[in-house]
Amino acid sequence: MTEEKRGCALVNGGSRGIGRAIVRALRRAGYEVAFTYHASHEEAALLAKETGALAICADSASEADIARAVKTAEEAYGFVAILVNNAAASLTKLFDTVTPAEWRALSAVNLDSALFYAGAVLPGMIRRKNGKIINITSMWGEVGASMEVHYATTKAALIGFTKALAKEVGPSGITVNAVSPGVIDTDMNNRLSAEDKAALAEETPLGRLGLADEVASAVLFLVSEGAGFITGQILGVNGGFIT
Repeated sequence: MTEEKRGCALVNGGSRGIGRAIVRALRRAGYEVAFTYHASHEEAALLAKETGALAICADSASEADIARAVKTAEEAYGFVAILVNNAAASLTKLFDTVTPAEWRALSAVNLDSALFYAGAVLPGMIRRKNGKIINITSMWGEVGASMEVHYATTKAALIGFTKALAKEVGPSGITVNAVSPGVIDTDMNNRLSAEDKAALAEETPLGRLGLADEVASAVLFLVSEGAGFITGQILGVNGGFIT
């Protein structure tokens, strides 16, 4: 397909973990892909070389960087046909020990960036009457998590954003969905001890932690033509941890 007809998929936070798996899956499926990264310069360069995807250095907490990243992707591929909001930060602390500055920093990456990225790509999607937005949330946004109140709050808000935006832009032919991972074996969860990981695996009906590739497969389905009548939905990839 020509660039004019297809455009690209833009994955924010795409250099490591789930984001990297999504970039790889989209490239294997034949999509042109651009992805953003912030501090993971080496990982981003290796992924770009491996997949041929376009790596864009951008801070997901910066509205100006987000606008620049979208413009860079559009200049390279014509337009953004698919947006995957994956950038995320974690915070594990008792609720009353989290400072206002920590909350603002967490919210900027986990929630604000998704709104700003969507705001930047939607005008073009609305003009074309076509587009797909996938938000990567978390099962903790569905059920809450002790010592992760602020993190869970951002992810719950992302679920509300998904449902509301889907209703607003549906008449323009745009679908908006979310993938809600459970405990996935990625760098973000390396802070957990081996004992904690074992306990979480035991609590999961399938008896193990999830893989980043399994989350990427869910994203790949939601951006496919076969998911054209699916919007405003939250697809759990959690091994049955919550139902």
